[in-house]
Amino acid sequence: MSDKRTIRRSLKHVQAIKTWQLLILLILSLFISATFLRLNNTGMIARRDAVASADKAGDAQEIASRIYDLQRYSAAHMNADSGVFYLNEQYNRDVKAVVAAASGNTDGYDSPQARADAICNPNLGTHGYSKAYQDCMLSELSKAGQVIDPGKLVMPSPTVYRYSFVSPLWSADFAGWSVLVSLLLALAIIVRLVIVGVLYALLKRHYRHV
Repeated sequence: MSDKRTIRRSLKHVQAIKTWQLLILLILSLFISATFLRLNNTGMIARRDAVASADKAGDAQEIASRIYDLQRYSAAHMNADSGVFYLNEQYNRDVKAVVAAASGNTDGYDSPQARADAICNPNLGTHGYSKAYQDCMLSELSKAGQVIDPGKLVMPSPTVYRYSFVSPLWSADFAGWSVLVSLLLALAIIVRLVIVGVLYALLKRHYRHV
């Protein structure tokens, strides 16, 4: 009889918190988690766009500062992977400088290099860091009478202008703590269902032996 009372008392304590209450809390927690995760990703995109803007402006110090800011943010926030991106404009500027040095011309406003860059850069879009930009520049300069031996050119490696920052699986920010709360609530629901099932099974077995 005492075992029966103990089981019923335990079952009553477990059933004090309803499963549907935990489910509501879990849904709210999941919504909050998704919101903070989205904010983390939005923050990364804003910083990556700042790198692209600095790259277009051509200020080396500003580019380095923006890259550091993006790297630090991605390293401290979950769901903030930067993905692979290139400093396209800086690469094109460096290629143009190499070609200009090889041709012995300064890169003035109306120089052959400037005219070639005006033709090649817009046509290549986001792929301006590729070998296609080099080939286009050499082709346009050749049309303009600039004789350059491609074999003597030492072009910058695109890998030097490639960046990718990975975020942690969990971070101690609003997103991380809300995700942790969601996991704990989900675990609490599972544990509650298991305990209730076990207590009912014990009661059923107790009545079978009576």
